[in-house]
Amino acid sequence: MRYYVSADAPRGGCGTKEYPFQMIGAAAAVAGPGDEVSVAPGVYREYVNPARGGVDGDHRVIYRSEVPLGAVITGAEPVKSWTRYEGNVWTVRIPNGIFGDYNPYTTVVRGDWYNAVTPAHTGEVYLNGKSLYEVFSLETVCDPAPYKSSWDPDFTVYVWYTRQDGDHTVIYANFQGMDPNEEDVEINVRRNCFYPDRTGIGYITLSGFKVEKAATTWAPPTAYQEGMVGPHWSKGWIIEDCEIAHSKCSGISLGKYLQPENENKWTTKLYKDGTQTERDAICQAQREGWTKENIGSHIVRRCNIHDCGQTGIVGHLGGVFSVIEDNHIHHINNKQNLAGAEIGGIKMHAAIDVVIRRNHFHHCTRGLWLDWQAQGTRVTANLFHDNVPPVDTDIADGLALGEDIFIEVSHGPTLIDHNLLLSNCAARVSTQGIAFVHNLIAGSFTWVGAGTDNGGRRFPTPRYTPYHVPHRTEVAGFMTFLHGDARFYNNIFVQQKIRDDLTAFAAKEGITAECRFVCGTKPYDGYPTAEEYFARFTPETAIDHRGKDIYYDHLPVYTGGNVYFNGAMPCDAEENCRVDAEHHVELILEEQDGAYRLKTNLYEYLPRFEIPFVSTATLGEAFEPEQLFENPDGSPIVFDHDYFGKKRGAALLAGPFAEEIEEDIRV
Repeated sequence: MRYYVSADAPRGGCGTKEYPFQMIGAAAAVAGPGDEVSVAPGVYREYVNPARGGVDGDHRVIYRSEVPLGAVITGAEPVKSWTRYEGNVWTVRIPNGIFGDYNPYTTVVRGDWYNAVTPAHTGEVYLNGKSLYEVFSLETVCDPAPYKSSWDPDFTVYVWYTRQDGDHTVIYANFQGMDPNEEDVEINVRRNCFYPDRTGIGYITLSGFKVEKAATTWAPPTAYQEGMVGPHWSKGWIIEDCEIAHSKCSGISLGKYLQPENENKWTTKLYKDGTQTERDAICQAQREGWTKENIGSHIVRRCNIHDCGQTGIVGHLGGVFSVIEDNHIHHINNKQNLAGAEIGGIKMHAAIDVVIRRNHFHHCTRGLWLDWQAQGTRVTANLFHDNVPPVDTDIADGLALGEDIFIEVSHGPTLIDHNLLLSNCAARVSTQGIAFVHNLIAGSFTWVGAGTDNGGRRFPTPRYTPYHVPHRTEVAGFMTFLHGDARFYNNIFVQQKIRDDLTAFAAKEGITAECRFVCGTKPYDGYPTAEEYFARFTPETAIDHRGKDIYYDHLPVYTGGNVYFNGAMPCDAEENCRVDAEHHVELILEEQDGAYRLKTNLYEYLPRFEIPFVSTATLGEAFEPEQLFENPDGSPIVFDHDYFGKKRGAALLAGPFAEEIEEDIRV
């Protein structure tokens, strides 16, 4: 059955084309398996709480905007009752009844791994679609100073402050000479926009909507992870062709359900640290039905996700077996008023058999963060750039340098192939069980061999994280990290100019050795080859291994076919590589009318030599889970198609492109 919704309809509609519902929520209360909800253009200021989902991929509930991005679901309400307080500062009184049982202006952002020192509220004030900066005194509203940690410091003098007065929320805002009653000014009042309040509402499609301005809160892996949009611990959602923007914290959540026993246990009960509470949460989910049959297998595709405070997409456990493809993910955490260890364009824990392909990540406080259990995860044919702070931006307390990809405390197999990694820091690699194949890499690898313990000073504090039965969620074991078990085949490394401000930050934080800023596999100096590593294991050494550390040394590194330019450096055990110390390669990424073109002279100098034809057979097994680098269905991967999907010929080239390019190419 098809139900119709129109914001312009009179009250009392029954959902037919002639008498449509006025609100999407009315349709969401009655739609069931096989039904489609067709939504006319308009602004829908409501929280949509689907009562039912579909039963499988062929009998799902579809919500479709009749005009792409014409239907807007917003968590905000307009405010036109401002009065001048003094100068550029205006004030408004909002009755608290409008917020129901969740007031964003008394609820502060908090939770495990949230490190910001300021008590930011989940509420926002928007001027012509752009969120102002919260400050914490009326004096600062009247006399704001630029906030140098923002990526847009000029706008940081547009500020607001809130207090409670009886049953009213009072907001003061500095609009810098603009009249808020003549402009488009909104405040967010709803926590979510399209999100079932119950778990298990699966097989829903959300297609073509603009979803914006919700008062979401911090979404760490040890808490109920919410977003403006999300499936809330179910299976089989499709979120496609949507614009997802201006969530206080996270735009889309593919994350964890509420576990009251573990809800932010680290920062509430205090006596167990976050790593242990996360292990507790994983094991509890395993007992309570976290399986391939029940959870995950979502699709997020062709969405424009931007201007969210914490993440564009967040997930722990609930996003397994999903596909995230062809999305534009940008300008995440640019205000830098939220800080902590859960920030990125995408931040996923337990991305088991998740495929992340053909996405464009840029201007995020890191592009993609794969944390714990990136087992069977494949990151392929993505464009990454500008995912470190701009020059002269102060890095906020509680935040880090940022990079294109961060892979943390996972045992793999994690496959990174045919990507363009163009930021100054390409990848933070505090992990093992990885493979980089046919990438163009213009930034450094940081934190190689480090960042996998909990920082204890008196006693060892290694982090033991789980690995799983291949292509399943069932836990197969736990282990700490030896580092290595890394493969680098047919990549092109191009050293960029090392930024003085980044090296200064590293020196100030005492992490120069962890960062280094040298492009290439050089951080893996001293790691054994496979032949050296496995030769240590004999019947004699296995019995008499005391003091020999054969089980606790770095795992091997596998290489072949890599090319190095501009001072990029191979590791000391590198095999079959080419280092060009003569020519200078330029990589210039330019944006023209929304399209990006890569201008380069790389292919004037790229050597042709015998490089390996890479496949699952070449990469072998990740050491700890003993799982091949293969497709989610267990079939082998053959790297015979390039970044654009073009078939590679017999004469292979290093890097992401199958063919030489002359001067520039649209990417």
